[in-house]
Amino acid sequence: NQAIVFIEDAIQYRSINHRVDSKSLWLYRWYYSRTCQWILSLTITVILALAFIEEPSSLTVTSDVRYRLPAWNPPCGLTESIELLCFLVFVVDVSVKSYLIGWKEFWKNKWLMAYILTLIVSLADWIVSLSFICKESVRIRRLLRPFFLLQNSSMMKKTLKSINSTLPEMARWVIDNQQDKEWAVYFRNLPDSLTSLLVLLTTANNPDVMIPAYSKNRAYSIFFILFTVLGNLFLMNLLTAIIYNQFRGYLLKSVQSSLFRRRLGIRAAFEVLSSLKETPSLKMCSCDQLSAAQFQKLFEELDKDAIKQHPPSPEYQSHFMQKMQFAFGHAYFGYLGNVVALANIISICVVLVMDADKQPSERDDFFLGAINCFFILYYLLEMLLKILAMGLKRYLSYPSNRFDGLLTVILLILEIATFAVYGFPHPGWRPEFMGLLSLWDMVRLVNMLIVFRFLRIIPNMKVIAFPTTTQISLLVNRLCSFQVVFYAFAITGIMLFKGSKQNCSERICFSKCGTYEQLEYWPNNFDDFAAAVVTLWNVMVVNNWQVFLDAFSRYSSPWAKIYFVAWWLISSVIWVNLFVALLLEVRKRVYLVDVLEEPTEEELMEKLHQHPHLQLCR
Repeated sequence: NQAIVFIEDAIQYRSINHRVDSKSLWLYRWYYSRTCQWILSLTITVILALAFIEEPSSLTVTSDVRYRLPAWNPPCGLTESIELLCFLVFVVDVSVKSYLIGWKEFWKNKWLMAYILTLIVSLADWIVSLSFICKESVRIRRLLRPFFLLQNSSMMKKTLKSINSTLPEMARWVIDNQQDKEWAVYFRNLPDSLTSLLVLLTTANNPDVMIPAYSKNRAYSIFFILFTVLGNLFLMNLLTAIIYNQFRGYLLKSVQSSLFRRRLGIRAAFEVLSSLKETPSLKMCSCDQLSAAQFQKLFEELDKDAIKQHPPSPEYQSHFMQKMQFAFGHAYFGYLGNVVALANIISICVVLVMDADKQPSERDDFFLGAINCFFILYYLLEMLLKILAMGLKRYLSYPSNRFDGLLTVILLILEIATFAVYGFPHPGWRPEFMGLLSLWDMVRLVNMLIVFRFLRIIPNMKVIAFPTTTQISLLVNRLCSFQVVFYAFAITGIMLFKGSKQNCSERICFSKCGTYEQLEYWPNNFDDFAAAVVTLWNVMVVNNWQVFLDAFSRYSSPWAKIYFVAWWLISSVIWVNLFVALLLEVRKRVYLVDVLEEPTEEELMEKLHQHPHLQLCR
C-alpha cells in the first residue's frame, strides 16, 4: 500500500511527507480521489460565486445607475447558510491535511496555519453578520475568500513566490531612479500632477494631457516627448526586463522541483518493495532478486506521461476503399481543409468589405449565401470522408475532429434553417426580418462560426502550437491566480465606492467634454460585484483611465486615486509583464529536458531518511 501511494504521489508530483500507516494511507487516497477533489473545487466555486447574489446583488439587467431597477437581495440567512456549509467543508479539508502530514510537518507549513487563521476570522465575521441581522456594512470574510482558491493550487503558490522575489528588485529600481536628477526634474511637482503624469506614462489619451499646454506654446511639447521617451519607452521597458529577469528561472526551478518529487516518490516505492522478502499474493519472485536496474526500468515506464491510445482504423477488403482510406486519412487531406478554410475566410472578408458602405435595404446576400453554402457542403463532405477513412470511433478520439465536426453540424443546421425561412440564395436575396433573426443576422452568425472553425489551424502552426496545447493548464493557473487579485480589488472597491454615483444620476449633470458624465460612463461603478469587475477591467486596459481617476476622486475622496493607481500597477504593470514572461518561458519549456539535473542517489536517500513517518529497513 505504501508503494502504491508513493507511485501515485510521483505521478502527481506530490510530496511524500505524509503518514504511511494503513488507516492514514486509506484516508490519504480517499482525500485525493476525484470525488473529494471535485467536491472541494465545487465548494470553492460556490463561495466565490456568492459575491454575485449577496447584497449588493448583481441580479439586474443593467449596471447603469440611471436605468437600473432595484435588485433582488436574498433574505438574511440564505447566503449565510450556504457560506456555513462551505466553511464546514474547508474545516474538514484543513483537518484532514493537518492530520495526514503530522504535527511536526504542520508547524513547518505556513499555508496550513494561514488556512486555519482565515477560517477562524471568517467564522467570527459570519457570527457578527448574524448578530447584526445581515445589516453590517463591512464583511471582512469577503476579502478573505480568494485565499481558499489560492491555497488549493500549488501553481498559484509558486506564482506568489515568483512575485515575492520580483518586488524587491522593482522597489530597488524605483529608489535608484528617484535619485536620478533628470527623473527628479519631471517628478518634482508630483503631488500636483500625479494623475496627468501617470496618464502620460501609460500613453493612454496622450494628446488629452499634452494639448492644453502645447496649445499655449510649442516648446512645451519637448517636455512631453522627453517624458514619454524616458518614462514609457525606456524606463517602463526596463521594468519589464527586470520582471522577466527575476521570473525567467522560475519555470526551470518549478520543473526541477517537480522532477525531484517524482524521483523521490519512485525511490521511496522501490525502497519499500525492496524491504519485502517475498510477495506470495502476486506469485512473483522475491524482491531482493530484482536488481535496481530492473526496478528502474519498471518505474521509468510509470514515469512516462500517459499516451492516449486511439481506436484502430477499419480494415477494408476492397482495393478501391483502401486507396480512399489512404488518401482521406492522410495528413495532406487535413492541410487541404486548412487551405479551403482560409479561402473561405478571404472570400467572406472581400464580400463584407464590398457591402460595408451599403444600407441594409441595398444589400444583396446572394454571393455571400452561395459562397457559404459551397464551403459548408465541403466541410460536411470532409467530415464524412474522414469518418469513412478513420472510422467513427477513431475520428471522435481526436479533439480537433470533434471540434470540426460539432461546428460543421451547427453550420449545416443554420444553413437548413436559413433556406427554410428565406429560400435558396438568389439575386436580390436581402436581409428582411423574418422569424427570429433577419437574413443578415443569420449570415453573420454563420460567418462567425466559420471564422471560429478556422482556429483549428492554430495547433498546426509550430510557432504557437506548443503553448496553446501542452502548456494551456499552466497558463490557466496563472490566470486563476490573477482572478484572486481581481476578486479582492472588486470587493475593496465595493466597500469604498458603493453608491458614489447615485447622487449625480438623480439630477442633470452638465460637464465639460471628456468627463465621466459627458461620456456616459454610468455603468462603470462599484455598486455590485459584477459591475466592479467590469470597471476594473476597463481601468486595466488604461484607455481613458484618467476619467475614472477624476470621477471617483470627485464623488468620493481624492484618496481614491491611490486605489486606481495601485490597481494599474498590479494589473497592467506587474501581472501583464509576468504573463509575458511566462509565455516566453513556456516557449523555452521544450528545451528544459536538456538542462534538468537528475537528483543523485545520495540526495534521494538523505531525503528519504528525513521522512517524518517512513521507517526504511537498514
